[in-house]
Amino acid sequence: MASTTTRSVSRNWSLPNVLTYARVAAVPLVAGLLFWPGAPWARWSALAIFIAAAVTDFFDGYLARAWAQQSSLGRMLDPIADKLLVSAAILMLAADQTISGFTLWAAIVILCREILVSGLREYLAELRVPVPVTAVAKWKTTAQLIALGFLIAGPAGEAVLPGSITIGVVLLWIAAILTLYTGWDYMKASYDHVGDE
Repeated sequence: MASTTTRSVSRNWSLPNVLTYARVAAVPLVAGLLFWPGAPWARWSALAIFIAAAVTDFFDGYLARAWAQQSSLGRMLDPIADKLLVSAAILMLAADQTISGFTLWAAIVILCREILVSGLREYLAELRVPVPVTAVAKWKTTAQLIALGFLIAGPAGEAVLPGSITIGVVLLWIAAILTLYTGWDYMKASYDHVGDE
């Protein structure tokens, strides 16, 4: 019994899980730095932390599979960390009006889909029905993260690369379109398992 508990604790503190914890810890840092209006250093610092957190999203899953260190905690926390990072960035960028006007609808689509899929995953997990990540969902995540990277750089990025906010907005709309597609895809895949028996 003691050895089982030790193995469980050890697995919870494996490198893949530590990377996931770091991504969760990055969320308030990115949000806090975006709270500083008109400070280029804050934008660049937020971008650096955001990029580091996004990179951990690839490595935690890859290392967990490569080193056979997958755990229930990691499987639960990984998508939560992703959604916290993306949602916090979108909300802060909307608050400082980097995302504004009609583009707010792209942000709303992305946020609503994240909530919908999270609820769906939780419901299907109780039924022991796996919800695999599709290739299109991975493209969506990639477009989303790159878009948010450009938007986080924001005005500071415009000084280095004029049009960077426009690039971010276009990519955010691409991510929103892919988000609608993958959301519908997940709904279709889970249709047989949802509803009354």
